[in-house]
Amino acid sequence: MVLYYTEYCSFIHYCQVQPSTYNKIGLNNRFLTMKAKLRHILATNIKNHRNLLGIPQAKLAEMANISTGYLAMIELEKNFPSDEVLERIAHALKIDPTELFSKTCYPVEAVRTLHQSVLEGFDQVVKAQITKFEAKYRG
Repeated sequence: MVLYYTEYCSFIHYCQVQPSTYNKIGLNNRFLTMKAKLRHILATNIKNHRNLLGIPQAKLAEMANISTGYLAMIELEKNFPSDEVLERIAHALKIDPTELFSKTCYPVEAVRTLHQSVLEGFDQVVKAQITKFEAKYRG
C-alpha cells in the first residue's frame, strides 16, 4: 500500500533526475506497469469504499472538493490525483489515505452482510439485557 506509492514517487524523482538513464536501461515498461497497477488499486478502492458508504460519485466529489468529472477519471484509471486530493478523498471516505492503496479489498455485499449480522447480534444482546433488567426491578 504505502510501499507502492512511495516506490512510485521515488521512481518519478529518479526519472526527473536522470532522464537519459531512464530511457537507456528500459525502465519505461516497469514504470508504466507500476503506474497502471497503482491507478487500478486506487480506482478499485475508491469505488469500493464509496459503494460501501452508499455515496454517489457526485456526492463524494463534492465532499472532496473536486469535480465529478475528475473523480470519474480517477475511477476510470485515466488520472492520478495529487497528494492533497488523495487526502481529501480519503477524508471524505472516512479512511486513512494509505487504505486507498491497500490490495486487500472486501466485496461490498460481504461487508454489508457482516455489518447487518453484527447489528442483529448486538440488538439481541441489548434486548436480552433489557428483559433481565425489567424482570429484576419489576418484581
